[in-house]
Amino acid sequence: MTNVLEVQHATKRFGTFTALNDVSIQVPKGSVFGLLGPNGAGKTTLIRIINQITYPDQGKVFLDGQPLEPQHIKDIGYLPEERGLYKSMKVGEQALYLAQLKGLSKTEARERLKYWFDKFEISHWWNKKIQELSKGMAQKVQFIVTVLHRPKLLIFDEPFSGFDPINATVIKDEILQLREEGATIIFSTHRMESVEELCDHIALINKSKKILDGKLTDVKRAYKSNTFEVGLMTDNAAGILEQIKSKFKVSPADFRTIDEQLKLNITLGKEDSPNDLLGYLSGQAQILRFNEVIPGVNEIFIKTITEENA
Repeated sequence: MTNVLEVQHATKRFGTFTALNDVSIQVPKGSVFGLLGPNGAGKTTLIRIINQITYPDQGKVFLDGQPLEPQHIKDIGYLPEERGLYKSMKVGEQALYLAQLKGLSKTEARERLKYWFDKFEISHWWNKKIQELSKGMAQKVQFIVTVLHRPKLLIFDEPFSGFDPINATVIKDEILQLREEGATIIFSTHRMESVEELCDHIALINKSKKILDGKLTDVKRAYKSNTFEVGLMTDNAAGILEQIKSKFKVSPADFRTIDEQLKLNITLGKEDSPNDLLGYLSGQAQILRFNEVIPGVNEIFIKTITEENA
């Protein structure tokens, strides 16, 4: 798979403080790449290096196989966490100005802005000043400005900040559509449910170092514990529980049900298969639920950071 972006052994220091320490990432073309980590981990420093706002002390950055140069700025769209719109300027005037900075002619910029403003049903905002808009409304304008020039790489830092659930869904759908149209996206957020919904690959940075990366499905597979969430219907719950405990590692499970059930997490040993467990349980009680426990990104995030900080 071709990588749109490669960061190789990037290190950045500010005085005696190391903000980024020998970090390498590869962002595959056409993917949504989740850049994760706690506050102060180094994510923003890495994003600023990619955007050439600052430069690494060591390491190299490549865009489409070429060393990153100032002319590549037109190939990148960046939505920062701290928004940068001029509050006293009118929305349309500012959007036209920023679009032309990205290389669009005034005519082309106006045509593309009309498409996006109509799509988001905000054409009536054209002559409003940014300071007249709510945070969420201003967010929509900045999102449009970020994607307007159709860059090959988009970087979204906390893109859902300030949005209500409806508008957050609108933006999420637009991000997925941009990926379908060929864009590659770096997505930095603390909302792990958004990572689950959007990301194909992730990298986790903690205390300036990358401590985890890979395809999201592969990362989840590596963190599986061969545990199954089981719901059983039986008139002999205590007796069945003791029998199961004699054969498997068992802990209580917490999931919502309509009927009262014996709810368990059952962890298999290396010698056991899911079919063995299913066959055994079917001879003991009525099986109402049988799901493999797949770790979520939030669980992986907390577990990895906690172990790294221990």
